[in-house]
Amino acid sequence: MAAADTTPATREAPWPVGLMSEKIAAWIDRLGQVWIEGEVTQWQVRGGHVYGKLRDLDQDATVSFTVWRSVAQRLTGEFSQGDRVVALVKPNFWVKGGTLTVQVFDISHVGIGELLERLERLRRQLQSEGLFDASRKRPLPFLPSLIGLVTGRDSDAEKDVIRNATLRWPGVKFKVHYAAVQGDRAAGEVTAGIEALDQDPEVDVIIVARGGGDFQNLLPFSDEKVVRAAANATTPIVSAIGHEADRPLLDEVADLRASTPTDAAKRVVPDVGEELAGLDQARARLSGRLGQLLAHEADRITQLRGRPVLATPERIIDDRAEELVRWIARGTELAERGVEDRERGIREMRSRLTALSPRATLERGYAIAQLPDGAVLRTPGDAPAGTELRLSLAEGSLAARSEGGA
Repeated sequence: MAAADTTPATREAPWPVGLMSEKIAAWIDRLGQVWIEGEVTQWQVRGGHVYGKLRDLDQDATVSFTVWRSVAQRLTGEFSQGDRVVALVKPNFWVKGGTLTVQVFDISHVGIGELLERLERLRRQLQSEGLFDASRKRPLPFLPSLIGLVTGRDSDAEKDVIRNATLRWPGVKFKVHYAAVQGDRAAGEVTAGIEALDQDPEVDVIIVARGGGDFQNLLPFSDEKVVRAAANATTPIVSAIGHEADRPLLDEVADLRASTPTDAAKRVVPDVGEELAGLDQARARLSGRLGQLLAHEADRITQLRGRPVLATPERIIDDRAEELVRWIARGTELAERGVEDRERGIREMRSRLTALSPRATLERGYAIAQLPDGAVLRTPGDAPAGTELRLSLAEGSLAARSEGGA
């Protein structure tokens, strides 16, 4: 066996399974004791011994552990599924079964202060990314036709939401996605539920509901995967975890935070009775306002009809007729005066023109002597003896002959 331990395994000289298992066990044994952290997913006590499983907080990795009776008797705290713990363990490889287990020598809860510090770091990171900004909050639909619900199967939260929503609006419909709401499966299943309902185009709003719980049981609703799924959803998200003292991060990123599942139902679905009463009140206010408006307008019409201008409208015609007659008379007078003034001016201008015209000169006994070509004779030299002349008089003309200048 010793020679075989140092001989390399080949196709022609393979190792026995037992030899390989022994080598694995020896190598793991050299690791010694180590401190590890994880979430308890199984805790069973049998014969004073504890058998369980521990899951990684971030990765999909799980390891079985054993707490022997001598160690379990010294433990001061109580442990259950979903607890986050740190443990001093020594890995052991069971050669016969080919399985890896860890033996626990000490185990304790992760301090609340440490958990709060981690949550605060994650809170600051998400806040710096703007996932908590009020500007990202989307309004809820007034009356959703289909409500998506992520909750535990047969839980009080499911019953509270459906019962109160149905009481407020009997026709409301739900599409329920069941998920674990605590423990190692909770974060993944809640995330899957949000994503599945968000992809359904008929779902108008998504409620994530749980009926309260202690701080550690609510940790899945502060898981980064859950928070980012809610932030990336296009459908409005309502967080109804039901815990006032410690607000999970889902409350911060949700479009609406409800204090309880019952409160979520009341805020998502309107009360049919209240809406009908509101309609009646609005109808009454509208009717009263319309009546007041009609009465006011009727009073105005009565006042207008009582005015003299509407009581005896013929007076307007009479007054305007008298005024029109006066203007016509005035216009006629002005037109006649204008005509007379123009006639007088024409007569004066005619008199001046007549006095200045050649005819007036001829009427005073003068004559105009013209040569045969029509030129006016101005000097005796222009008409030598024998020149034919034409004399223009006031009344006609005469032919004459020049006898020369004297």
